[in-house]
Amino acid sequence: MAKIELKSLEHRYASSRKEKDSFAIEDLNIVWEDGTANALLGPSGCGKTTLLNIISGLIKPTSGSVLFDGVEVNDRPTRERHIAQVFQFPVVYDTMTVFDNLAFPLRNQGKEGNEVEARVNEIMELLDLGSLTAMKASHLNPAEKQIVSLGRGIARKDTVALLLDEPLTVIDPILKLDLRRKLRLVQQELKLTMIYVTHDQHEALTFADRVTIVRDGFIVQSATPEELFLHPRTPFVGYFIGSPGMNTLRCEKTSDGLEIPGSSLSLPSAIASRADKLKGRIDLGIRPEFVETSAEERSDWNRFTIQMVDHAGAYQVLTLQSGSLQIKARVEDHSISKEGDPMWVNFPSEKTNLYADGERVAP
Repeated sequence: MAKIELKSLEHRYASSRKEKDSFAIEDLNIVWEDGTANALLGPSGCGKTTLLNIISGLIKPTSGSVLFDGVEVNDRPTRERHIAQVFQFPVVYDTMTVFDNLAFPLRNQGKEGNEVEARVNEIMELLDLGSLTAMKASHLNPAEKQIVSLGRGIARKDTVALLLDEPLTVIDPILKLDLRRKLRLVQQELKLTMIYVTHDQHEALTFADRVTIVRDGFIVQSATPEELFLHPRTPFVGYFIGSPGMNTLRCEKTSDGLEIPGSSLSLPSAIASRADKLKGRIDLGIRPEFVETSAEERSDWNRFTIQMVDHAGAYQVLTLQSGSLQIKARVEDHSISKEGDPMWVNFPSEKTNLYADGERVAP
């Protein structure tokens, strides 16, 4: 197993369109602790796969250090890093059986037949592949092929980390849950350091103990799923995490406290007092789940109008409007939601985040 650390990491790609090379990764620092489940989450093109390939040794960074257990491995080839990598499209040998696919890396190491058989049986039991032992890989569905690809990656006992590059992208949605469960089981059973790359927040938040959000080659925030949801460091994180994402409202300080331009909304004094000493651009962030709503008029709340009702099974998402301001609110009571009706709204201070020049300010 390995603790993986990236220090002052940068990587640039030559560009024919610009005077300067373009950064894929810039001044990045992070530590993934030994035996932990981690996710790299971000939009397409933000540098996630480049990071993964730098860790595995497929790409050498322009500058900075990659360390395994405190030892720099920049100049070590991939085969000496003892990394297993699972890609978006399953990589299996179609002409081989499932057993032979799993045995292949062990035989390449020169392991004896009895040792190979014992280890393969162990992996097959862990991944529930016993019924497929003698089947040719060409007859497997994509999810089964990805499980075999995963099994081959962890077959060697000297594997110290498993890197997964969007491994569920081509998997049928019905099968994704089972495959993600198997990935998590492998991580817990073998205590492997895992780094899971995805652009899907649901995959990241349900798999990892710690999620690192990347944007344009920078780390925006690295935290637990709960911390990302409750205390997003920037409005971007707040919007990127959650469905729907966090409401972000531009605010202005006035002699009377804090107001939202383009609306007649009044904000609770507890929120205004938190903004009293802030400088620069101020934004208020509140998740739709935490917006308080009432179909009955409340004298100290703000009046909105329901513009749209999106039904999501057990709950509804309301689009609410006041002047030029539009927000989302999640409600459980279906009976109060009708387009065109008024809705009274409150932003509880304890559930509200304030941002000064794009950075969250602690209460």
